Amino acid sequence: MESIKSTVRKMAGSVDLDHQYQLLLEKVMMDARIDRFRQDHPEINGRTWRKALPKLVEFMEGSDHCATCPGLENCLNLVKGHEPVLTVDKGTVEIVYRACPLKVKADREKRQRALIGSLYIPNDVLRATFKTIEKNDLGRIDALEAAGRFVQNYLQNPKETKGLYMHGPFGVGKTFIMGAVLNALAEAGVESMMVYAPDFFRDLKSAIEDQTLNEKLDYIKTVPILVFDDIGAESMSPWIRDEILGSILQRRMMDKLPTLYTSNFDYDELEDHLAYSNKSGTEYVKAKRIMERIRYLTINVRVNGKNRRA
Repeated sequence: MESIKSTVRKMAGSVDLDHQYQLLLEKVMMDARIDRFRQDHPEINGRTWRKALPKLVEFMEGSDHCATCPGLENCLNLVKGHEPVLTVDKGTVEIVYRACPLKVKADREKRQRALIGSLYIPNDVLRATFKTIEKNDLGRIDALEAAGRFVQNYLQNPKETKGLYMHGPFGVGKTFIMGAVLNALAEAGVESMMVYAPDFFRDLKSAIEDQTLNEKLDYIKTVPILVFDDIGAESMSPWIRDEILGSILQRRMMDKLPTLYTSNFDYDELEDHLAYSNKSGTEYVKAKRIMERIRYLTINVRVNGKNRRA
């Protein structure tokens, strides 16, 4: 390729420009890639090839860049992240740029990230997939199988698929499994939202002051898939339980939108947590009303295994 560049530079100062141009064309036509393209298009005559020389040189340079790809961020091609392709259009040789495999992968991951909303969730969780999650821990096998079934069932019949209630000790990977669920759904174009419940409920109080509460709640209520991560770890109040959590679950139940949870509490323990607040004492009836929705609309999944935070 360097010899062709040198020839082009020489042409700039050459008196016999036409002769030099012909020499460059002959050099280019000897390239294996150009020769294959020429064999595929015997209808192209010599004059057309001569007019196409700049495009042929551009194609060769771009192809050489791709052959020694420095990575998407350092792409040297005219159109970053795209590889040149020769084609014939109305009898003339043209060059088009097609997204390279690295660009296709990056765009797909970008689209997936755009489909997964999150509040207060670590990035490593949002990158979790069923392929990357450790599967040697027998304590998580049932949970992983339940997560896989949820994805499959949802894609087949979203309105009739129950959510998941994953509970178990600290650090066994409940949140990572949920991240894998969301990424699997994102690959199929399903929008989702995961929120860390303690921070989410706490920050809703400030949303009242900046008048964004209704906007935030409307999205949470209507997003196709919602995950409450670490529910039960928040400080409970009647307002959070009845006005916020209750209204979210009621709307999602009416619209048949699955809600998923992770928690250190099982159903009964979460009910006790929801029943008690510092301001109102114990209100079992109101807690039972919330729990009826959660129990009825989720599959109970116990997650065991070793503590990965230890």
